[in-house]
Amino acid sequence: MSTLKADTIVASDGTSPATLTKQSPAKAWGHFEGGVSATLGDSFGTSSLVYVSTGKYTANLSNAMSNVNYCGNMNATDTSVCSPIASGYTTSSFQFGIRSSAMGFIDKDDTTYTINGDLA
Repeated sequence: MSTLKADTIVASDGTSPATLTKQSPAKAWGHFEGGVSATLGDSFGTSSLVYVSTGKYTANLSNAMSNVNYCGNMNATDTSVCSPIASGYTTSSFQFGIRSSAMGFIDKDDTTYTINGDLA
């Protein structure tokens, strides 16, 4: 059996990033229990999670995105409404909020997020 070890994979020209043609994996994701002491239970591509205020969080990314036009998705338990906070998008962090059905920000357990797009 052979082992392939690499720190960087590039296209055949030797400088361009390799292109994924069959898939577009998430560049970052995380799972946490909401609240003031929110900490990541598991994550990928996330350097830290910050509690901003009730129901609002910022995921700091381990690797910067190429621009702010990436896609951030969130999910929380029950019938919560999750949404990105438009002013909270940067290439290195993503702010999002969880709202109740009455649209007030709330802390929820079992909250998840994914970030899809191109890395810088």
